[in-house]
Amino acid sequence: MSTVFITHPDCALHDMGSYHPECPARIRAIEDQLIASGLMNHLMHEEAPLATRERLERVHAPEYIDALEAAVPEGGLVHLDPDTAMNRHSLKAALHAAGAVILATDLVVGKKAKTAFCNVRPPGHHAERARAMGFCFFNNVAVGAAHALEHHGLERVAIVDFDVHHGNGTEEIFRHDPRVMMVSTFQHPFYPYSGIEGRSERMVNVPLPAYSNGARFRAAVTEHWLPALQRFQPQMVFISAGFDAHQDDDMACLMLVESDYAWVTERIKEIADQYAEGRIVSVLEGGYDLHALGRCAAAHIKVLAEL
Repeated sequence: MSTVFITHPDCALHDMGSYHPECPARIRAIEDQLIASGLMNHLMHEEAPLATRERLERVHAPEYIDALEAAVPEGGLVHLDPDTAMNRHSLKAALHAAGAVILATDLVVGKKAKTAFCNVRPPGHHAERARAMGFCFFNNVAVGAAHALEHHGLERVAIVDFDVHHGNGTEEIFRHDPRVMMVSTFQHPFYPYSGIEGRSERMVNVPLPAYSNGARFRAAVTEHWLPALQRFQPQMVFISAGFDAHQDDDMACLMLVESDYAWVTERIKEIADQYAEGRIVSVLEGGYDLHALGRCAAAHIKVLAEL
């Protein structure tokens, strides 16, 4: 079995304007780096389907999905919040992004792939059950985790989130679900100004002050994430893979480098190999310096694929 790389051309058609950091070039930056490094030839390739409404409604309110469908403009942009806008292609891109994680879950649970990386946008971890925010429409990783639980009958899944921003939407969706553990690091205080109040044995949020480096990040993972994951013994691991904590990314002020992302992926793989038959689905979240994004994603995927 290999690592499957899932994307869709429609993910590049979602465009919130030339000024916006969450841009179509993010998809291409990762693909270009994988091609240049020779990694792309070692991956399986699949095209993301559209997520069905039934699967979206496991984590999103029906009236919220209705509102998104009604908001699609014929032209131009419609803003859902100051940072999050839709063009006429955005809803389809979001449906493919969520559909990618469903397909990845099916392939990994079905032993057709050992691990998966979903190179999709818009990202998802800020999307709450009934609210779009922070560039996100559907909570892609939550859709995948719910699919693993409801469709495949798994009893425990873990979501690992190393984006520089707290995954407030993922926490809001799963806060009271004993089948889901979320472990995360994020810059604090920082958008979306959450993640402190909701901490628990299953919501293992580790805030990091601005300018924290790789050593501090690795200590947070070693001291907090790994013991919690070992206690929980997840049967599958999902990753909200945001690369905006890199030192070159000017959207935030953490100081990680490529080797930190490779290291944390190795630790996640060790947990998955021990408790989850190696099953990992990773989903792109943030990362806005295009050169750093490509390098970090390649380092992450190289470890996932054991290359």
